[in-house]
Amino acid sequence: MKTYELTEAAARVVALLTAKGFTVATAESCTGGLLSASLTAVSGASAVFECGVAAYSAAIKEKVVGVSPETIRKHGTVAAETAAEMADGVRRLAGATLGVGITGSAGPTPAEGHPAGTVFIAVADESRVWEQKLEVDGATLGRDRVRELAALTALQMILQHLE
Repeated sequence: MKTYELTEAAARVVALLTAKGFTVATAESCTGGLLSASLTAVSGASAVFECGVAAYSAAIKEKVVGVSPETIRKHGTVAAETAAEMADGVRRLAGATLGVGITGSAGPTPAEGHPAGTVFIAVADESRVWEQKLEVDGATLGRDRVRELAALTALQMILQHLE
C-alpha cells in the first residue's frame, strides 16, 4: 500500500468515499478532532463527512457515542475495545457507512498504564470492526506528532477498507 502524508491521505479518502457513495463519522479522544479537521479541510468533504465527536471524557464516550460503561470499567478508556465501540457507536449515531474511533495516550505522560504514544484506532462498517494499535515513542516524538501519526493511521485504515 502507498504511504501518504496527512493532507494527501485525507484527500484520497474523501475522493474514494465520494466515488463509492459512502459516508464517514469520527469519534476522537487523544486526537481531539485532528482526523475530522483533516477530512473537512478537503474540498467536497461535505458530501461524505457526517460528523466528528471529540469524545475526550469517559462520560462523553458513553453518553454520546455509546461506549458501554462495562467496557470502560473492564478495559479502560485507552483500549482496543473502547476504540471499537467508539467507531461503531459514532457510525450508528451519524447513520454513516463508516465510523472511526481513536483513543490513546498522546503524551507526554502515560495514561491508564499505557506509555505515551500508545493509540488504539478502529474503523467500523455495518458488519465488522477493524482495529489497530499504534505504538510509537511518544516521549521522544512529542504529543503533536503522536496525534498526527494516529490520524494518519486512521486514514490509512480507511483507505485499506476502500481500496
